[in-house]
Amino acid sequence: MSSSCEPPPAAGRSMSTRTNAPPWAGASSSPPDARTPPSCTPRPSSTTTPSRMCPSQPPSRSSPASSNTTRTPATASTPASSPARAWTEPVAAPADISEHARGLLALTLIKGMGPVRIARLIEAFGTYDRIAGAPHAALARVPGIGDKTAAALLRDLRTIGPEVDRELESIDRAGAHIVTIADENYPALLRAIPAAPPVLTVRGRLAPHDLDRYPIAMVGSRECTHYGVEQAARFAGSLARSGLTIVSGGARGIDTAAHRGAMDAGGRTIAVLGCGIAKCYPPENAALFDRIADGHGAVISELPSDTGPSRDNFPARNRIISGLALGVLVIEAGRKSGALITARHAADDHGREVMGLPGRVDSPASEGTHDLLRQGAHLVCEPSDVIAVLEGHARHLHAGTHDAITTDPARAPLFDAPPPDLGGLTDLQRAIVTALAEPRTADDLAESLDLDAGKIRSELTMLEIAGRVRRAGSRFERV
Repeated sequence: MSSSCEPPPAAGRSMSTRTNAPPWAGASSSPPDARTPPSCTPRPSSTTTPSRMCPSQPPSRSSPASSNTTRTPATASTPASSPARAWTEPVAAPADISEHARGLLALTLIKGMGPVRIARLIEAFGTYDRIAGAPHAALARVPGIGDKTAAALLRDLRTIGPEVDRELESIDRAGAHIVTIADENYPALLRAIPAAPPVLTVRGRLAPHDLDRYPIAMVGSRECTHYGVEQAARFAGSLARSGLTIVSGGARGIDTAAHRGAMDAGGRTIAVLGCGIAKCYPPENAALFDRIADGHGAVISELPSDTGPSRDNFPARNRIISGLALGVLVIEAGRKSGALITARHAADDHGREVMGLPGRVDSPASEGTHDLLRQGAHLVCEPSDVIAVLEGHARHLHAGTHDAITTDPARAPLFDAPPPDLGGLTDLQRAIVTALAEPRTADDLAESLDLDAGKIRSELTMLEIAGRVRRAGSRFERV
C-alpha cells in the first residue's frame, strides 16, 4: 500500500477520482449468477504446481482450472459495417456475457474513456445503444467529451469488437469473470463513490448482500515491522470472526498479513490489485491470491486483464479499497506510505471512518499513522474499538439488517441502538441530531437540510456545548 511497494513506472491507465455517483441503476444486464463461477476445487500445495495467477504457460482452454464457463473463441472477421453496432455484436458472443455487459466492457477498453466520462455518457444517453448510435455533435456536447474525444470514440466503437473478444478470453483463461456496475452483486458501497469502476474483473466471489455486508479496509506499509505484521493478523482474524470482510491491496507487508489473518480465522477477504487480473503482483503472493479466490473471498481489478503493475495504477486502486469498505484502519504507515492515500480517499471523498493503530513513538514506520491520529482519526487499540467506531456508520448504511457484526461466539447483534434523545432541543437542532445517524461534516448537513452552512455550524456549536454532539475530525457525531 505504500509508495515503496510500487514497481517502476510502466504503461498503465490512470483514472480521475471525482464525479457524482453514476446513474447506473436500472440498466439491463444478464442475471448476476450467470457471471459468477462455481467454487474452485482447491489445488494441491505442491510448489511445482503453477499458480492460476502466474502460470508458467497459458492454461489449456479445456482445463477446468482455467475457465469458469465454456466460450466459443472469436474468429477472425471484418468488423461489422454499422458503427453503431460493431462493438456490441461480437463475432462469437460468449453465452454468459450480456450485450449490456459487453458494451460496458468495450467502453472501458477505449483509450480516454475512464469511469467519469463513461458515467457522463450514460447520464446523457441512458443506454449503450444510444451512445453507439449518437451523432458526433451529440457526443461532443456531453461535459468532459468535446469534439476530439467524440471523434475518437466514434472511430474506436467501429473496431473495438475483436479487442473485447480478446479481453474476454484473457479473463476466462485467468479463471475470472466480470461484474458490471449495473449488476446486483456489484458492491453497493463502491457503486456510490465518485468515479466508481464501471467493470470489475473478479476471481472468486463477491457477496455484498450477505457475506460481505460489513467490509473493513486494513492497510499499511510494505516495509513494516514485526509489530505491524502481528497486529494486522490479530485485528484481521478477530474482525473476521466477528463477521467483517477484510479488504486490502494484496501488497507485501501489512496487506498480506491482513489477508492471511482473515482466512486463518475462517473469514472472508477481498484483494484489490494494482494490475490486471491475468498478472500477478507481487509474484510471491500468487498462492495467497489463489487461496482467496478458492472459497475465501475475491481478488478483483478494474484494469484490463493484461495490464502490468505501474505507479500510476496504485492511487486509483486505493480509492477502490476505500470505496468497498465502511471504514479504513491504518495499521502501520510511514509518512510516505500509500496507505495514507487510501485514508485520504476514505475521509475526503467517500465519507468513511478512518482509524489508526498507534505504534512506538520513536518508530518511523508509524509516523504516518500518528499524523492521522493527530488530525482526528479514531485511535483504536483493540478489534472491539473498530466495531464500536463502525456501529453508527453501518446502522445508517444497512438499516434493518444489523445482525452480522458481533463481539462474541454467540454472534449477538450490536446494532439495536435506541433513538437519539431529542428533548429540550429546537426544531432545527432536532433535525440536525436526527440527520447525524452517521458522522457528517457541517457542509454535508447543510446540503442535506437545505440550510446555510454558517447557521448549521452555529447550531452544531450549541449542541456540542450541550453535550449532544461531538467532533470526530472534520465531522460531527451524536453523543
